[in-house]
Amino acid sequence: MSLIRVHGVQLEARQIEAPAGEPRRSPIVFLHEGLGSVAMWRDWPQQVCAATGRAGVVYSRRGYGQSDPVPDVRGASGERDGLRAGRLRPDYMHQEAWEVLPELLRVLQIDEPVLLGHSDGASIALLYASRYPVKACVVLAPHVIVEDISVRSITEARTAYESSDLRERLARYHADVDCAFWQWNDIWLDPAFRNFDIRADCQRIEAPVLAIQGFQDAYGTMQQIEQIRPSIGHITLQKIEQCGHSPHRDQTALTTQLIAGFLAPLE
Repeated sequence: MSLIRVHGVQLEARQIEAPAGEPRRSPIVFLHEGLGSVAMWRDWPQQVCAATGRAGVVYSRRGYGQSDPVPDVRGASGERDGLRAGRLRPDYMHQEAWEVLPELLRVLQIDEPVLLGHSDGASIALLYASRYPVKACVVLAPHVIVEDISVRSITEARTAYESSDLRERLARYHADVDCAFWQWNDIWLDPAFRNFDIRADCQRIEAPVLAIQGFQDAYGTMQQIEQIRPSIGHITLQKIEQCGHSPHRDQTALTTQLIAGFLAPLE
């Protein structure tokens, strides 16, 4: 595990070596969900890298895992000492995709990655791919619009955080668990966020896209992947039974197999 400094912020990162003897291929950069971190991926990134013959990078966004926290995370949006402070703004995923991630990749000397994102991380992957070159984009349960089902489930998560052991369970994965939870929950339940819509951005993606979603996803309907319609790039949709919002946990073997098959023809 290491810390990488990006725009003055220390981000937790883990680098995975490619399997021995494999030809050089574009590495996979893993982008976690709204409550995720390096640790919450567990060993699945290693499984994917082994199955695809690629190196990988896993990192925690600011305020998650062991990365630097956000000061006054429930306060007014603004800056402190030249860095973002307070609540996330409705464009937080755009900011991560178009400002933070390009700089992280520059520091890591990665020019054309395979992006693999889950939930919020999947949306960030799509936004990055709409502006920057990628070898491929793999998205698990992305958000391209805000649906009522998403808001209901995130409202239920707030209740669980305040009244169950959810906070204790998440604290195993985050140095500042309240920062991790509230920066995600507050913005998703902010009425200003209901206008989040990246469908026009997705039309500009030129790289191949693999979009995977479970039929039992409590955070979004199949519209989330069906509405990703690149004008030039090719998209493959995979809809999985007996699978909720986390295909890599609910259907690990199948999800890994689908990704390996999708990436096999690519450098």
